[in-house]
Amino acid sequence: MAAGGCRWRSCLEVVASRQGQRVQHFQQAEDILLTLLEHVHTEEPRFLVDYSRNLEAFEFVLCASEDAVVVEVPLRIDGDALRVRPCQPTDTGSTGHGHLGACSLEVPSVVTGVGDWTSTCTTRGMEQVRCLAPGKVLQRLKELLVSAIVQCQRRSLLQPGDLSAENLKEDATELSLLVRGGWRTIRFDVVPVVRSQQETPGLDGRQHDRGFPEGTLQKATGDAHFVPASKHCWRLSTHLPILKLLWAVDTLQGPRLDSLRLLEQLRSQDWREEDGRDGLTFNHLKMVLLWSTELFPSPEDWQDLEGSVYRLLVVLLRCLATQRLPHFLHPEQNLFQGDPHRLASLYPKVEAFAWDPARFLRFHFGLPTRPDGVQADPALRALLQLPAKDGAYWDTAYFDILLSQLQVYQIQDATRRSAMSRLLSKLRRDIPLHS
Repeated sequence: MAAGGCRWRSCLEVVASRQGQRVQHFQQAEDILLTLLEHVHTEEPRFLVDYSRNLEAFEFVLCASEDAVVVEVPLRIDGDALRVRPCQPTDTGSTGHGHLGACSLEVPSVVTGVGDWTSTCTTRGMEQVRCLAPGKVLQRLKELLVSAIVQCQRRSLLQPGDLSAENLKEDATELSLLVRGGWRTIRFDVVPVVRSQQETPGLDGRQHDRGFPEGTLQKATGDAHFVPASKHCWRLSTHLPILKLLWAVDTLQGPRLDSLRLLEQLRSQDWREEDGRDGLTFNHLKMVLLWSTELFPSPEDWQDLEGSVYRLLVVLLRCLATQRLPHFLHPEQNLFQGDPHRLASLYPKVEAFAWDPARFLRFHFGLPTRPDGVQADPALRALLQLPAKDGAYWDTAYFDILLSQLQVYQIQDATRRSAMSRLLSKLRRDIPLHS
């Protein structure tokens, strides 16, 4: 199943060679965006400028495609004083695919200076309260961005072609700007955010920090970020907490992020749909890496690039086969809610790579490499399609069996091999497996 180690490393070197230029382009575009946001802050001090963009740059460099970069604009408001209430069904509007539950942010009387950003909403007890209205905040931010663009152009702070606001849409929950960085155009999705010093909910009962440096989950989720879900409701954003977790993964031993880089290259090169759309996104792969880090906490799993890639592959294959990818911070949320036919058509491409990676470890600019000629393995498919109930088949022993089925299992730990053997004996009573 293995491709030569040199081929894996050569492929990674090509990916890495592009990163320096991507960093440079991001910084050039970021400078233009910060100039705009500084003008916005001058006109309206309630919109703050966050200069700490290391996480956004970190993500942009990892991603092979030109996905939008989310830029949060913090509001000068005491987020801890706001009361979080569930949104009424009539007010939620469209919260978008995969969003967490929509909520209202009630503004108590002690919070002042935001009256023009509030509207009256009704609680479940039919009480009338003031709530922070994301639609009003978005509209004001949009007006200021347009004004800042005009001012910067008049003062020659922007050159022709530096920036385009043509993607600003009336009802969008983010404000999209196209900014030139070098020869590429980078899309920034600007979103107002309310920050509150409260732990992100949903972590109860999880194995805290398993596979991660101690204290990582607490640091990553130490505060809550609320962004617009509609004109009337907010939602909890996990964008920055997930990036903080990825940053922590980069401090661990082994080529973990290199594995993500390789799979991201394959996603953008060979795993797209024929119409060019993404059935699998970079955000999906980020979740796969985080789950792999937790499911394979031993440094023995991450000693070489090939073995590391296969740790991500078995998790990805399981998610594609069951059409369920749980959010890492909120496992009850399925990130594979979409067109089931796209996921079904993606599965054979990923399995083909798992069985014959040498065919795909190359770069090309034409049609994607087709999985033709690679025989699907019925035993592997049967394993992958076991019912996903009670978390019984979402643990290290189960994924060790998948690695063994793909003939890339080289773990020597006796306790772990014993756990795999016990589970394998149980499974052999239910489905036929090759030894």
